[in-house]
Amino acid sequence: MNLTERVEQALDSMRPFLKKDGGDVAIEEITEDNIVRLRLLGACASCSMSIMTFKAGLEQAIKKAVPEIVAVEAINLSDFSDSNIFTPPFRG
Repeated sequence: MNLTERVEQALDSMRPFLKKDGGDVAIEEITEDNIVRLRLLGACASCSMSIMTFKAGLEQAIKKAVPEIVAVEAINLSDFSDSNIFTPPFRG
């Protein structure tokens, strides 16, 4: 089984949970440096819990199943340290 197939298999273990909430995930690319770039789909792309889903679920599942992966990134995950995501900036 090649690297992409192994990463897909790890993601398949998480997909039922994502789909239950109206979301999914797709591999955008796996770099030559063994970095996996994912795209969160559906409800996962905009959910306020997506950072936890990504870190505690997807990233851990991939790293456990495919130890040669050095990093996992979500290319469309919002920066939740930016408070403007949740509230519009004050314009007073």
